[in-house]
Amino acid sequence: MTSYKNKSNIREDMNIVIVGHVDHGKSTIIGRLLSDTNSLPKGKLSQVQEMCRRNARPFEYAFLLDALKDEQSQGITIDAARVFFKTNKRDYMIIDAPGHIEFLKNMVSGAARAEAALLVIDANEGIKENSRRHGYLLSMLGIKQICVLVNKMDLVYYSEDRFNEIKNEYSTFLNEINIKPNAFIPVSGIMGDNIASSITNMNWYDGNTVLDMLDHFKSLKQKESLPFRLFVQDIYKFTQNNDHRRIVAGTIDSGKISVGDKLIFYPSGKKSTVKSIEVFNAIKPKSVSAGNAVGFTLDEQIYIKRGDVACIVAQKKPKISTRFSANIFWLGKEPLIINKKYILKIGTSKVIVRLKEIVRVIDASSLSNQNKKQIDRHDVSEIILETEKAIAFDLASEIDKTSRFVLVDEYEIAGGGIITSSLSDEVPLPKRNILWQDVKVTYDHRCKNLKQRGVVIWFTGLSASGKSTIAIEVEKKLYERGFSTYLLDGDNVRHGLSSDLAFSIKDREENLRRITEVSALFKDAGLITLVSFISPFEKARQSAKEKIGDKNFIEVYVKADIETCSMRDPKGLYEKAKKGLIKDFTGISSPYEEPKNPDVLIDTTVLSVEQCTQKILDIILYKQNI
Repeated sequence: MTSYKNKSNIREDMNIVIVGHVDHGKSTIIGRLLSDTNSLPKGKLSQVQEMCRRNARPFEYAFLLDALKDEQSQGITIDAARVFFKTNKRDYMIIDAPGHIEFLKNMVSGAARAEAALLVIDANEGIKENSRRHGYLLSMLGIKQICVLVNKMDLVYYSEDRFNEIKNEYSTFLNEINIKPNAFIPVSGIMGDNIASSITNMNWYDGNTVLDMLDHFKSLKQKESLPFRLFVQDIYKFTQNNDHRRIVAGTIDSGKISVGDKLIFYPSGKKSTVKSIEVFNAIKPKSVSAGNAVGFTLDEQIYIKRGDVACIVAQKKPKISTRFSANIFWLGKEPLIINKKYILKIGTSKVIVRLKEIVRVIDASSLSNQNKKQIDRHDVSEIILETEKAIAFDLASEIDKTSRFVLVDEYEIAGGGIITSSLSDEVPLPKRNILWQDVKVTYDHRCKNLKQRGVVIWFTGLSASGKSTIAIEVEKKLYERGFSTYLLDGDNVRHGLSSDLAFSIKDREENLRRITEVSALFKDAGLITLVSFISPFEKARQSAKEKIGDKNFIEVYVKADIETCSMRDPKGLYEKAKKGLIKDFTGISSPYEEPKNPDVLIDTTVLSVEQCTQKILDIILYKQNI
């Protein structure tokens, strides 16, 4: 919210990750970039040079980055250090990812935030196993903009043949993992060749310098044409001085939003409209685009939470599923195994996930397939994951930022990857290997113990027809007679069991499917279960009847015409629906299919509550043989 600046003051920015085998020269190249672009704090270069002189050590540009104590003592980069510098075109943040194999997980977390990558290979030492691993890892994370720097050309006497040898060999490898690098650049970090300016030592090379190449990469700002995506980071509520704003905060991964845009939040499907874009101590903008942290208010207060994905209604929606295919790179101390619980983090969303299938494991250095039943440390694999609840995401081929995820095992990031395809939630039962477990205490046993028959009384009718009022009275009468009962009310269920569902036809069908399953279980437990739902469609009611069974199902049609219901309207819903403020409202903008042959019909425009209650009670007692 506060990081957004007035559009006239905005400079383009970009995150770059630099990777490569240990000692191939990443830090030297970054140090040279900082020095040659005058991005160092005043006096820093001379300070480090003086320190080297006092310690009788030759000056190296890599020392400029060695701010971490452990780095200096061990001579290796152990964290993904961030370095900032700028060109005339944009501001850069370079994520210096460690090259040592023990710290690959730091590289995963660093690279996951990058839009482009520099991959460094030592011209003298050549391509190492980690060079291939890093290339594959970038592919796994969906980073498509890659420039390969063949470093230390001074050690091979600026040999064009050596450069072409490495270029040809590594290009072949990258082609096999479907990466088309933007460029190969021969450089010498220590001498400054082709870092910020061209050097005549390699007059056979006429391509871009590293600095030029960075400015050629495309930034998120050019992703404004993509669908809008924002993972909700938090909702801030203000209360002081009559300030009632609820500000939704997050960073825009792609696209842009404007005041007046109709938003939909996934996976819940709840909708509202952008009322204002909030900034601190500046003029409120009308639009904000990808890459910006933003806060905005909505014209209708809806319940959303951290991890929801905000999208624009009219644009392409993300995938919503609990199952998907992914490419991952595993770095955990313990192997990734089937059916163990892990945490999947995608954007700001966290959810429990299980590995369901290993499609194949790939040797990242040789690209050969391995037949394995678990995924070991440093393995690359194609897998199928299943989350405990539905999440929203995009495919790596469509929007890379909302397809990347990390896997957490025992509080540590243990792997990272990208989602390649969404799979259906519907899995045939034999494939799930789930069987119904027989028990020794049956429905008849429970009914005998309770001295009653388990039945479901299904109340259907328009909103405000009187369903809940009558159901409450019926339950009270049954309780007074000593029966064991439970009332499933539509509004109450929406607070918990179905709080993730909206009111589209598809969501309402899912809501009724859940209630049917719950009712069937309650019936099986021997309870007299009263279900008060509009349940507008005949197909859903028939489905409930078939699931629960004719003998245990009583359909009650609570009849009242639309005019009467509109007059009662205790929640003011009809008025809102008529004004178009509520969509898919039964009786106004969505149909209600009257029951053809209900077991009981009570017309609440004619009968009193007491008369309706007694009529239903008589049927229930008849079913109980009383």
